[in-house]
Amino acid sequence: MPMVLTVLEARVAAGREADLRAAYRDSAQGPFPPGLVSSSLLRLTADQAVWRIATLWASSEAMRGKGTPRGVQIFQAAGAQPTLSILEVVDELAPNRSAA
Repeated sequence: MPMVLTVLEARVAAGREADLRAAYRDSAQGPFPPGLVSSSLLRLTADQAVWRIATLWASSEAMRGKGTPRGVQIFQAAGAQPTLSILEVVDELAPNRSAA
């Protein structure tokens, strides 16, 4: 079963960036949903009002929760409504950490 990457994206008003960052940090306190591999809060360098939350899931089943997804709630805490993209991880490359 392939991993899945979800990307939430929204424009966040300059005065609400601190709210977004605080809500994201608060989510790090857990609990974490089963199957969550990693998550990153990202800002577009070309347009600093555009933010993304990219979350890697162990499977498409793992990303399906109940209620409003936490990432959506994080953006809503900053007054933004995100759009969602779902991508299937087809292949991966990673450096060999033991060779360092």
